[in-house]
Amino acid sequence: MAVRPGAPCWVSLTTHDRQATEEFYGGALGWSFQEGALAPEFRVATAAGRPVAGLNEAAAARGLPVRWTVFFLVEDVDKASELMAECGGTVAVGPLETGSGRTVVGSDPCGAAFGLWQGEAPAEWSAGAEDAPVELSLHTCEPDAVAPFYSAVLGWPPDGARWPYADLLGGARPGDADPDTCPRWEIAFRTPNPDETVAAAVRRGGRALSAPGGAQARRTTLADPHGALFTVVAA
Repeated sequence: MAVRPGAPCWVSLTTHDRQATEEFYGGALGWSFQEGALAPEFRVATAAGRPVAGLNEAAAARGLPVRWTVFFLVEDVDKASELMAECGGTVAVGPLETGSGRTVVGSDPCGAAFGLWQGEAPAEWSAGAEDAPVELSLHTCEPDAVAPFYSAVLGWPPDGARWPYADLLGGARPGDADPDTCPRWEIAFRTPNPDETVAAAVRRGGRALSAPGGAQARRTTLADPHGALFTVVAA
């Protein structure tokens, strides 16, 4: 999948304890870790030598909560952040210089957090296509209102059913802490055996927040030991 403006270009975990976080995800998902190109505090998780996700201790120092965040590529992060605010979203951090690019972190009108990135993106990373390591779903309170927001900011089709990179799911409730109903971007990591991954995560201090989705879906949402939500799904 070619990476172009509007495409998801990375997922990153804000963490206050890099070593403990690497031990958890390394043991649960079999990831290895190496230094990132942006700065020493950025780390890259890999699976079978391919980049999967990033860890970011620097963001915690800026007051961002422990959580997984998906980033989307934009040509002009300043213009895109202005559109976020104009269309009912919130800009929480940025725009600011980060390594070789510029970034913004904010949320859509329903409160689902995400980031924007202006700069080079890993060409070998993708989401939601073929053997991509990640699937994305947006849980939102108002699909008909949120779809035009992402159309304005990212250039996606205003009809959520035609989104190219993610599924749009309704039924969320603003302010709800329940992972099944809170507005959020769900980041699902593909794994050969989700049941084994869930068991390994629980042994290492994680919590399974939803039951596996059955023999076909085999999809489970978890919280890591620091509370960050993520999902595992059959590859």
